[in-house]
Amino acid sequence: MALVVQSFKISPCFSLNLESKLQPRTSIQCIASRGDSADLLSDSVGVNGVSPVGEKGRSGRASIDVGNGYLRSGVSVREEKKKKDCGQEKLEVYWDDGYGTQTVKDYLELAKEIIEPDGGPPRWFAPVSCAPHLKDSPALFFLPGADGTGLGLTLHHKALGKVFEIWSLNIPVDDRTPFIGLVKLVEQTIRMKHESSPDKPIYLVGDSFGGCLALAVAARNPTIDLVVILTNPATSFGRSQLQPFFPFLEALPDKRVAFPHLLYYLGDLTMMPMVNIKISDDLAALLSKFNEFTDIKPKENLAWKLKLLKSASEYANSRLHAVTAEVLVLASGKDNVLPSEDEAKRLERSLRNCKVRYFNDKGHRILLENGFNLLSIIKGTSTYRHSRRHDYVLDYLPPSMSEFKKALENNRFYRYATDPVMLSTMENGTIVRGLAGVPNEGPVLLVGYHMLMGLELIPLVEEFLKAKKVVLRGVAHPTWFTQLADENGSYIPSFIVDMARLYGALPVSASNLFKLLATKSHVLLYPGGAREALHRKGEEYKVMWPDQPEFVRMAAKFGATIVPFGAVGEDDLAQLILDYDDLTKIPIVSDAIRRSSELDEKMGTRLRTNMAGEVANQTLYIPGMLPKVPGRLYYLFGKPISTKGKRGMLKDREEAHKLYLEVKSEVENSMAYLLKKREEDPYRSLFRRTAYRALASPFVDEVPTFEC
Repeated sequence: MALVVQSFKISPCFSLNLESKLQPRTSIQCIASRGDSADLLSDSVGVNGVSPVGEKGRSGRASIDVGNGYLRSGVSVREEKKKKDCGQEKLEVYWDDGYGTQTVKDYLELAKEIIEPDGGPPRWFAPVSCAPHLKDSPALFFLPGADGTGLGLTLHHKALGKVFEIWSLNIPVDDRTPFIGLVKLVEQTIRMKHESSPDKPIYLVGDSFGGCLALAVAARNPTIDLVVILTNPATSFGRSQLQPFFPFLEALPDKRVAFPHLLYYLGDLTMMPMVNIKISDDLAALLSKFNEFTDIKPKENLAWKLKLLKSASEYANSRLHAVTAEVLVLASGKDNVLPSEDEAKRLERSLRNCKVRYFNDKGHRILLENGFNLLSIIKGTSTYRHSRRHDYVLDYLPPSMSEFKKALENNRFYRYATDPVMLSTMENGTIVRGLAGVPNEGPVLLVGYHMLMGLELIPLVEEFLKAKKVVLRGVAHPTWFTQLADENGSYIPSFIVDMARLYGALPVSASNLFKLLATKSHVLLYPGGAREALHRKGEEYKVMWPDQPEFVRMAAKFGATIVPFGAVGEDDLAQLILDYDDLTKIPIVSDAIRRSSELDEKMGTRLRTNMAGEVANQTLYIPGMLPKVPGRLYYLFGKPISTKGKRGMLKDREEAHKLYLEVKSEVENSMAYLLKKREEDPYRSLFRRTAYRALASPFVDEVPTFEC
């Protein structure tokens, strides 16, 4: 796209009055993508003033996008253009989220451009680097820390911009708008956005000081569907180490050079993250450029920022009881500015609908740190939605390329240790290595045996992504999707829960299965559920399914293809030492299991309570296991069973039951085949596989196995 030079007028005047008119007095030049920067947001999101935001153009200079006016009813020229560009309705697997292409260096260069005082008021801007978003994407408003630049999402613009309509608030360094004035500005904006899209949620991402601003707005607008995301919120300002700086200001020398370096020390006002960033000569040179500003009055600005933080913290804390919005708190373990971990626990107790995620190795400027992908966290916590309630099927976003690469990196040792062997059955009955026998087109229902603690899941999901670019939508126990799983100290670690959600897991229910098959998804179903995954000693590879053939009838309704499969190898990875029967004999552990079961029943997440027999025992617990020197995991996908033209099963329960028993028999036969054939595998042992890789073929993609 061609780059053009354009001139925009800056208004130094600020007013909260919607009817006030711009008084252009100053001109600036910018480089921007044709069509983007020229669109003034006169009828959409903006403020009275100019909203410069820089993103690097092809020339290497910072490009600037401009907006003016508040959020108003109607659609702006830019909105019309976005609608034309945003014809994409869904994302494909491996979509490019652009994460990692922007760095802290980009942030510093953009900050240098935007921090220069222009006499203007607070203003909204839309980052140029944000790609055209999906159809009907919700709006996301970023509320900055006390630095006020609005550039805190620089590393996340490309990823978030694909699924959100992003607007950032810029508060000029010389601006003296009080906290309540900023609250009213944001409030007026979201109210008008709500009027134009009343059925969509509005996201407020508040970083540090911006967190106080987001909570204040949420408390004043309980009827608007808000999703509030807080990163190290400054509601804990009264307990922070910034307090001693109030008396220190009296003796602070009024020198321009002191200001940027003091901002760097304080962290919240800095242009760089506190940890995990090495200040190279280039970055230090960039930082030193802040000293070139001639119109900044360091002492007065810093005093004002600290005063603003104090008033923001007091205002937000006094209104926490009024916040009804969905809140997600992201807290750093190495925050040297605020006691963020303790504050997250306090907010979780104080707010009605709040969940927390902790990041032990991150500092105060968490949004600018390596390895922190905000969109992945939003997806993993099931926080992304288009309507009042999260829909696990319609609101699901598939893994991006960067997310998949990260998963491969995180799981490489498990994959190396288990070296899974995937086999599938062709239409003619031939067994081949790989997934060629599994249909590419959905709807497909994969039905199989659930290993102890789901040891088979990671290689299974990864292989379908690698080989077929298919996300397996696994239906899981509903406890994984309740507040129990989100609470700190839950027996299910939150990072495991989030990873499962990120890669397609959703709560088991008839309605979710219906929607998955209706959207032609590949569905992963374990009829044995938690009873198989938490089996007792001596029950390895025992298929424990209920009598009801409901999934067969559902498959027949949509003409889905059923693929039965078996998986073996858990006994080569771990030995079950303490099962349910053993644990219930230990008083303390038994009480904990009982309380957990009662809580599941109270929350309505206990399954199959109306059934009898072993399959009805769905109590969740963590068994005692002793790891072994890893053997190998083996999978066999049976011959696909088509249900097209079999809608008669919807009424003929006998025919449905026959097919159900056929599928169950295929799963048992697949496991029997694998248990027998693995004895013929010369590379079942980890040591022999390692020797093969080292001596025979160091760069081999897969180690040989038995002949099919």
